[in-house]
Amino acid sequence: MLAAAVLWGTTGTSQALAPTGAQSSVVGAMRLLVGGATLLVWVLFRDGFSAVRHFPVRATVLAGIGVAAYQLTFFAGVARAGVAVGTIVAVGSAPVMAGILGWLVHGERPARVWYIATALAVIGNYLLVAGNGFAATDVWGIVLALGAGAAYAGYTSASKIVLADGHPPDVAMAVIFSLGAILLLPTLFGVNLGWIATLRGGLVVLHLGVIATGVSYMFFARGLRLTPVATTVTLSLAEPFTAALLGIFLLGERLTPQSFIGVLLIFAGLAILSNSE
Repeated sequence: MLAAAVLWGTTGTSQALAPTGAQSSVVGAMRLLVGGATLLVWVLFRDGFSAVRHFPVRATVLAGIGVAAYQLTFFAGVARAGVAVGTIVAVGSAPVMAGILGWLVHGERPARVWYIATALAVIGNYLLVAGNGFAATDVWGIVLALGAGAAYAGYTSASKIVLADGHPPDVAMAVIFSLGAILLLPTLFGVNLGWIATLRGGLVVLHLGVIATGVSYMFFARGLRLTPVATTVTLSLAEPFTAALLGIFLLGERLTPQSFIGVLLIFAGLAILSNSE
């Protein structure tokens, strides 16, 4: 789960490095198209569909909707609020929502250590955002990032139902992401796609699709089968930690002392939760 989260933490930076004219909706759609294709090729290469039974329709559709909604809201939120702030708000809001969903849908009552780790991580996220200055933060960007957090929590919950039905992790992710890609196809109509044909644009799309989606969700699916929903999403808080570091070293963003303390608290929460598993 931590390996997957680190790879996810590169997505906002990838969008920031994309050529001028790259719309957030197109970036999200291309990520799913390439990522879904990568997962499908991997499964076909391993002959993973040979023994697959019917998927639970409702959970699979909900997971596909969730992953599609996450792309739209996350990349739009990051574009408006910034890489560090957008990522932190999106991922930082997900654990509380996931804990509630895990309890209601799966009957998973979060362990005491989850409350401690999540509290540290949420406080750390708050300090990280506050340290960057609320006045300079785009309000609608924050709203979109919160929507991304809700979509991610819902996707995680629905995906766990699909995995619990006995489907191999790689197969489940391939089907869910392919469905999400189909749902986002209409966003590609009538927009500028020329930037994808450039070297820079092509590298961004390949990184988002193959590395930050295909490879990362192979890790994610295996972690999701072994951990509760609430724990899974809290471990994913390594994503904003990675995004903050990339913002500093690649995008020239600066962390105030208050923001740095927030980063340390996020790391402390992750360390506590990881050691408890």
